Amino acid sequence: MIINILITGGAGNVGSSLAKKLAENSDYKVYVFDNLITGSLLKIPNSSNVEFIKGDVNNFDQIYSLMNKISFDFVFHYAALVGVKRTIENPLLVLKDIEGIRNILDLSVKNKVKRFFYSSSSEVYGEPVESPQREETTPLNARLPYAIVKNVGEAFLKSYYKEYGLEYGIFRFFNTYGPNQSSDFVVSKFIDLALKDLDITIYGDGTQTRTFCYIDDNIDTTIKIMEEKLFTNSIINIGSDAEISILDLAKLTIKLLKSNSKIIFMDPLKEGDMTRRRPDISKMKSILSRNLVSVEDGIISIANFRKK
Repeated sequence: MIINILITGGAGNVGSSLAKKLAENSDYKVYVFDNLITGSLLKIPNSSNVEFIKGDVNNFDQIYSLMNKISFDFVFHYAALVGVKRTIENPLLVLKDIEGIRNILDLSVKNKVKRFFYSSSSEVYGEPVESPQREETTPLNARLPYAIVKNVGEAFLKSYYKEYGLEYGIFRFFNTYGPNQSSDFVVSKFIDLALKDLDITIYGDGTQTRTFCYIDDNIDTTIKIMEEKLFTNSIINIGSDAEISILDLAKLTIKLLKSNSKIIFMDPLKEGDMTRRRPDISKMKSILSRNLVSVEDGIISIANFRKK
């Protein structure tokens, strides 16, 4: 029996990687739905059990035409306007994503979807009041439109479960990077610049810290959650707990790639560049039961991919 899986935003970094991994199972039929504003057709796996449909989840008629035709078992709602600068510069477009959340939730209830997975973000924590950030106890301190929309999405999922019994999983992603990531995100940007011996620019003094999750760790975790019905109707941080400053990340990239790039410091961003990010990933570690990919191995892996 074929299991139908829908991935909105499936032409992006995480969505396309999820589609590729799911496509390895011949029991799955994967439908990728994306408006290609930030996604790319080149990222979608060329597989007989993957089908691409161009469309915007914020447009009810477009997503309805798909979900009225196909009965989906699982939905991964990953479609969203992403990127710190992009979301700050386009706040109304960000807020429009709320319509997409409602559209696909309403149709998932009608479609009798077994479980709905939502890509939330570390941004919901805002400027963190504690470290590490814990799913159940850390206060959410979000102020930017992108983070607020993600928080609203989480509230919608909880409400639809209470009202309609639609089971869910909320993934709070922390800086997931991989070969399919576009070069306007920090790890890929640094790698691409270092490979060309171009200057690497850093906003502020580079002391702001992040953790970086390699795509394989993200995908292996989320698929196990789906297949083994883990952490039903709850929130889980998906990331790494290895904290590194942006300056040290730049230095590490230059060192690993034997680059001649120089580090250039720019004025700090006016908003959106939080001082610290580090999740509690106890739940994630209990699912994976293996070591996470180190940032060193991740950088080398992506650099080798880029060279090809």
